[in-house]
Amino acid sequence: MSAPPAWLQPLAEAIPTVAGEYFSRFLPPDEGGRDSAVLVLFGEGAQGPDLLLIQRATTLRSHAGQPAFPGGAQDPEDDGPVAAALREAQEEVGVDPSSVHVLGVLPALWLPPSGFVVHPVVAWWQAPHEVQVVDVAEVAAVARVPLSELVEPANRFRVSHPSGIIGPAFEVRDMVVWGFTAGLIAGILRLGGWERPWDTDRVRQLDAETWRMALRSTTSPREGEA
Repeated sequence: MSAPPAWLQPLAEAIPTVAGEYFSRFLPPDEGGRDSAVLVLFGEGAQGPDLLLIQRATTLRSHAGQPAFPGGAQDPEDDGPVAAALREAQEEVGVDPSSVHVLGVLPALWLPPSGFVVHPVVAWWQAPHEVQVVDVAEVAAVARVPLSELVEPANRFRVSHPSGIIGPAFEVRDMVVWGFTAGLIAGILRLGGWERPWDTDRVRQLDAETWRMALRSTTSPREGEA
């Protein structure tokens, strides 16, 4: 198993020390919620360090159409969030679990619209390989997004939701990354020491259809949705 590169060490060292409030004001309730996990997978490609993101299918019942990390609900047979995140990444886009070196698990966060308690699993892709959409029912596209694009000030802004909430956003690889995923990325960039100064006064309005589709849900989410 290869050691994570030096540029990833500050993030790896910070994982055990950070609190959930660092990333979001939405923390898991004392009771209720369904455990899920996402894989925050860092690799190195032709354009340097990168992060694996997916575009969720527009047919999903919750968080439809949104850019996200691979992941989903924790199944009874999963041995915790790490196993769930690796399984979901394999099922969704073909990530080989043996190619992944898990660095740690960030504090659990709460997704009020769908009722999921999300455990972000941070990992180093020690043996990167080709990935593609495997589960077309849940994933529309997959991309390895260079960190250089995520930290580029021109690609960063804040998005105003129809609910009145204003949150971080990124425009990369023909995707507008917003919501839970953007908040997690923004926090990770700061935690890793990679964030560059950007114009926080630049605010865009999220269109109502994107908001409506992302919030579409039922009381009984499908297996794998998070």
